[in-house]
Amino acid sequence: MKQGVKVILLSAFFIVLFVSKISAQNKPVNRNATPEARALLEYLYSISGKKILSGAHNGSRNMDQWHNYVEELTGKSPAVWGSDFGNYYREGNPEAIVKESTKRHKDGYIVTLMWHTGRPQDDPPFEWKTSTQGEMSDQDWIDLTTPGTAIHNKWIERVDTIAIYLKQLQDLNIPVLWRPYHEMNGIWFWWGDKKGEDGFAKLWKMMYDRYTNHHQLNNLIWVWNTNTPRDRENDEAYAYELYFPGLEYVDVLAADVYHNDYRQEHHDQLLELAEGKLISLGEVGEMPTPEILDSQPMWAWFMVWSKWVETHNTPQKVKDLYSYPRTLSHGEFKVENSTIDPQATKETINLFNNLREVSRDHILFGHQDDPAYGIGWAYEPGKSDCKITAG
Repeated sequence: MKQGVKVILLSAFFIVLFVSKISAQNKPVNRNATPEARALLEYLYSISGKKILSGAHNGSRNMDQWHNYVEELTGKSPAVWGSDFGNYYREGNPEAIVKESTKRHKDGYIVTLMWHTGRPQDDPPFEWKTSTQGEMSDQDWIDLTTPGTAIHNKWIERVDTIAIYLKQLQDLNIPVLWRPYHEMNGIWFWWGDKKGEDGFAKLWKMMYDRYTNHHQLNNLIWVWNTNTPRDRENDEAYAYELYFPGLEYVDVLAADVYHNDYRQEHHDQLLELAEGKLISLGEVGEMPTPEILDSQPMWAWFMVWSKWVETHNTPQKVKDLYSYPRTLSHGEFKVENSTIDPQATKETINLFNNLREVSRDHILFGHQDDPAYGIGWAYEPGKSDCKITAG
């Protein structure tokens, strides 16, 4: 009996995944990322170079203040809602962030969170100048990044505390643009200006490993958030690449822009370092103008820092940016979440994610054995991935 190869999508017995040459840029660095995190990242890639999401940071004590300000002024609400775990040690503060993040996500906003934390060797409450902006000696840094030391153990205890609240968001299927230890190329935070592979890059990898592998926080999109380089006396920020942990640890490369420092090279250099990954304006003081965004089109979103939207931007400038055709506000976009069953096993989710990745560039082929006709699968090196034999 003559037999033909049957091309099928799924086989009860065997699937060959042909995944060579699939572009890796638009996949999360965490292979186990939740469907919601994947969907958000895919959406950001879909608008890259065409649109830009608006955003506003809100303090942890008044979590809707600056969204309300923009809405009252423009009639539009920022698409991205941001806040800070910096005061996590204050009773009720992290719980309030989880509650507001949940509300914002349900209402169709994108959530981004950060963490102004004190030095690992200090105990809360942290003083801004002496702890968050305190100095870390070279020996302190070595101890921090060396497992088993007192400072390292305190750091673990602290990041584990924040993980509790990020896990609560994961349990609610909420993806988070997570941008810890921002502006690391500046000189003003304890984690700042630590160059080289044993510097900031090592701290970033420590957190990535702790959250991804130990806590299995799969709802995080990892935003490595620099400051635009500047040569201001006692306020310097240095070249991006001196602090970069590597593309395998970063989903989005962001830059903070203050003092209207929207130089074209800042956009272009970050874009070059990203090698096809997304870039964004993690924080801004003075908002970019439409003209700036026309010449720097690859920023995926901008987020104005807290009260700066009022104190460093005229009402007309805010209105102009929110009426700019490329700006997306709340209600003007939709992230299509996956329909995968939340009760699915980890193996099923991994299979689903692999199918999504392959479908972008390739087609799956497979072969189903049929013992009734004596058809079996065999590997034949150099010739074919499958072979049919008939009895």
